[in-house]
Amino acid sequence: MTTNTTGATIESAAETVADLCEDRELVVASNRQPYSHNYEGETDDRGAIDVDRPAGGLTAALDPVMQAVEGTWVAWGDGDADREVVGPDDTVAVPPEDPAYDLKRVWLTDEQVEGYYRGYSNQVLWPLCHLDTAKMTPREEFWREYRETNADFADAILDSTDDAGSDPVVWFQDYHLALAPRRVRNARPDAFLAHFWHIPWPSRDVFRACPQYEQLLDGLLANDLVGFHTEDYCRNFLDCVEAATDARVDRASSSVSYRGHRTFVRSFPLGIDASRQADLAESDEADEWWAEFSETHGIDPSDTLAVGVERLDYTKGIEQRLAALERFWADNPERRGEFTYVQKGTESRSGIEAYDRLQDRVAAEIERINDRFGTDDWTPVIYTTDHLPGAAIAALYREADLGLVTPVRDGMNLVAKEYVAAQTRDPGVLVLSELAGATDQLGDGAVLVHPYDTPGFADGIAEALSLSLAERRTRVADLQREVHAKDVYEWLESTFETAAAVERGRRSLRQSRPSPTDD
Repeated sequence: MTTNTTGATIESAAETVADLCEDRELVVASNRQPYSHNYEGETDDRGAIDVDRPAGGLTAALDPVMQAVEGTWVAWGDGDADREVVGPDDTVAVPPEDPAYDLKRVWLTDEQVEGYYRGYSNQVLWPLCHLDTAKMTPREEFWREYRETNADFADAILDSTDDAGSDPVVWFQDYHLALAPRRVRNARPDAFLAHFWHIPWPSRDVFRACPQYEQLLDGLLANDLVGFHTEDYCRNFLDCVEAATDARVDRASSSVSYRGHRTFVRSFPLGIDASRQADLAESDEADEWWAEFSETHGIDPSDTLAVGVERLDYTKGIEQRLAALERFWADNPERRGEFTYVQKGTESRSGIEAYDRLQDRVAAEIERINDRFGTDDWTPVIYTTDHLPGAAIAALYREADLGLVTPVRDGMNLVAKEYVAAQTRDPGVLVLSELAGATDQLGDGAVLVHPYDTPGFADGIAEALSLSLAERRTRVADLQREVHAKDVYEWLESTFETAAAVERGRRSLRQSRPSPTDD
């Protein structure tokens, strides 16, 4: 029952990007790389080099667009064989079977990985933007490595465009690279710089808990265009700029004039490749995986199934969800034995104390709940941290009567959209946190819950299970229209159409200025 209403395609998105760039090189800069090279064997018995390709998410969506426009992607080379395949300029052409664009790798020392990535990015900016300042660890060495690594990324961008005939178009991704735009702007004043911030932007009182808030804003305001998922995040950003700098904020145009430069701030809700997700859900691989998984875990076709899929991150609300499920089984004993929850967790940022402790708590809570309610032939919570291919995840979504997507804070949350797109057979119900960015787009068709309201959350699960088939079909159809129409390619088109409009304004302004020799 998939609704394939797509407003954009890979081809149209690539055409929009190409129209902006014209004869200028497009450079995408991100922490994560689209391709990595790794040895098949162990370190002491290395075999052939294997290429890990983008399986999903932003890198998978951008890869075909980059192939079409033939630009450069600058990213951290974290594969153990990455150095073996690059040339003297630290660049390798990708994809390997039909090279279309350059991947320029930035090499990080162990100190940079610890300070820039594990430290400042994930122990300062991540908790700050997710409103959990108690987990912030703003160490001096973290900031030093973040600053130096951003300089390395900026220098790699500049090196990759030194031979270009005109100034590049550079698109920065996410919170890892907040400082790099300023260094690029100083070196290439006429470059077009854009930045998309993939996580929430906090209110100004929360943001100022970061000791380096002024420097972060200075870096981001070197861009011509800064994008966020929602209008709320845009307003928060403008509030922060107004409170912390001497910039002139124009609310009517949602722009900032700072250090002789104008930055536009816009919302671009990120989508998924919805058609691909629906195809995965209907694939033979999905059918085969589900048949094996359900048999292994004793899931009967008549059982009611709920699913949660996420990284084991404290922002995802896994502990709060388990508390609500426990309350639901306690309040609804008739559901024991026939209502099963599958939690697919992916271990994340192991070695950081907050994450290690969360992983331990989640495993312990699941064991306790299963001991409390489980029987010889029924396990209430099926828990796996195994790596699952895309078709397996799609099968989980497809078979689930409820998709529980209940973060305590999330910039967007694409799992909600993946679940909707995979509802290709009997329609399930999306149970969605009020605190997810996706609520702006999907809230009307979902059952909304507050993750911290345990009894209300349990009631929301009961409400979702009580919906009639007709109501479920209506809700899923409405949600699928939204998810397919506002997919990742529409996001790309919208971003670059806006960027093109901003660039036209820049050119017009430059042309209207008198030259230094004019009287």
